[in-house]
This record gives sequence, C-alpha cells and structure tokens, in this order.
Amino acid sequence: MRLASFDHEGQTLAGVVVDDQVHPFPSGTTVLSLVQQGLAAALDAGEKAQSTSAAIPLTAVRLAPPLLPPSIRDFITFEQHVEGALRAVVKDATIPAEWYDAPAFYFTNPHALIGATDDVQMPPDCGQLDFELEVAAVLGGDGRDVGVDAAADLLFGYTIFNDWSARDLQRREMKVGLGPCKGKDFASTLGPWIVTADELSDRCGAEGRLDLAMSVEVNGVLVGSDKLSSMAWSFPELLAYAARGAWVRAGDVLGSGTCGNGCLAERWGRDADQTPASLQVGDVVRMTVEGLGAIENRVIQGSPAVHIPRARRNVPSERQQ
Repeated sequence: MRLASFDHEGQTLAGVVVDDQVHPFPSGTTVLSLVQQGLAAALDAGEKAQSTSAAIPLTAVRLAPPLLPPSIRDFITFEQHVEGALRAVVKDATIPAEWYDAPAFYFTNPHALIGATDDVQMPPDCGQLDFELEVAAVLGGDGRDVGVDAAADLLFGYTIFNDWSARDLQRREMKVGLGPCKGKDFASTLGPWIVTADELSDRCGAEGRLDLAMSVEVNGVLVGSDKLSSMAWSFPELLAYAARGAWVRAGDVLGSGTCGNGCLAERWGRDADQTPASLQVGDVVRMTVEGLGAIENRVIQGSPAVHIPRARRNVPSERQQ
C-alpha cells in the first residue's frame, strides 16, 4: 500500500495512492497517526478508504512530505560513497577503521522537509549545492534496546530521501569537530509516499537487505545509480543500533545514507575533478527508486544570508591575569 499526504482545495489530507489516483482518509487522519497505530491497522484503514472515498487524480494535488516524523536519523552505510566523499575533502583519504565498527548517523531537521515535486531554495551563502540519493525507513512502533530480529517487525515502510547538502558550508563547519550543521538542515525531500513493508517483502534479499535499483538524474542526464542492497548494514541493523540505550518512536525516519554514485561530492573525490559541476538555480534533480516511485525538485533562488558576527575572543578576567 502507498500512503501519502497531499494538499487539495485548501486542505491537507492523507490518502491511499492507487495507480494515478489517491483515495482520501477521513478529515483529521494523518499518515503519522496511521503509522502510530501499526502496520496491520493502517492496512485495514487503507482498504476501507479505497472502498468508501472518492478518488482524486494525482494531477490535481500537491504531494506533501508523507509524514512529519518525530525525528530523522541519517546514516552513512555505503562503503563506496564513504571513500569518495572523504577524498573530496582530503586527497587520498581512506575509510577509517571506526566506520566498520558501527553504523554512524546524525540527526537532521524534520522541520525542513519538502515534498516530492516542491522547489528547493539555494541555501544562504552556499556555493556548492549537492544532492544525496537515499532510501528511508519509517518506524511503525516504539522500542528501546531492540534486537535485530525484533527490529525488522518495527519497520512500517519505505520512501525516497534526498539529503540536500551545501558542501562548502559542510566542509567549513566540520573542521570544528561538530556537525554537519547549516550544511545540511535547510532542506530534505521525503516522498513521494510511504510504501508499506509488506509490498516489498519479495525484494528482501541476503541478510535482510532490500534489492532495489536507485538512480539520479540532473536535467534529464543520468549522473548516478546503485542498488540499495549495497548497504553495509540492513535497516533492521540500523534500527537496532539507533535503539541501543535510547528510545525510538513510531514515525521516526532512518535514512540509508547516500548510495554509491549518489551525489556529486563522491565523484569529485574519486575523480579529483569537480565534474559534474555543483547544482545551480534552475537545475532539476530527479531520483527514482524501484518499487518506491520518483521525486523531482527544481533549485530556485533562496534568501540572502542573515549576518552573524565572528566570535568574540575570550578576554581574561583580572583573576585569570
């Protein structure tokens, strides 16, 4: 089942997408509330919506982010991407041994989500805008210290995730030893809908990894592709790590991290050449994932940077003198 949030005639609604139409749920129902009820209850509600509500053509709606998640953890799980991205910062860099120990992640901004076809604003002070082709899992229950086998039962469904990145801002920020910060939190695309886990059960291959083809185009030209099964850890393993000593909640989103060839920075690092060039205003980025659909966003001019002064250097007090 495909669950979507959408705007139609001044209302934001949730619905079930069937072919090129969407069947709305009753007003007041959200995708997050359905996810919190669990997969079985959501599927029952979806079947009812298909039989009781009038379908609306997808061409008549704006697809919003499928849900507003309590949190978004974005992992880095594709070895090829790690190697290339590191070399974009330090020539001849190698993957640190610590990367292989556990699936690293950072928290990104759930308030910055945009929909499947929304425009994305060039972030303030950014001169090197990049995309990141990912898949995200949506949790369908709460848990803490969850084992890998149990974690698989908490996965509600999957969607496409574009972790937009301001590479010049990101490089500067991470020299401080903390981040990424403003290099990441200005926009993330989530969509076009959530495909429930049962729809992809036959694509679950070795060690629980989903075998789905992924690709990204810029202005109609293919610039990268990979398989989701190239992940170094499976989604149940990512969830088990996220829940180690911490609560995870229904509706939380776990990003796979950028797939191999899934961003420009990786190619810059691997080829030692900034080709293709970073994104410019007017560029259109389209991502397609087998079984999940496609998202397509155009880069538009953003707002100017609000001035922030440089740090005030510490002035020793008389006691320190």
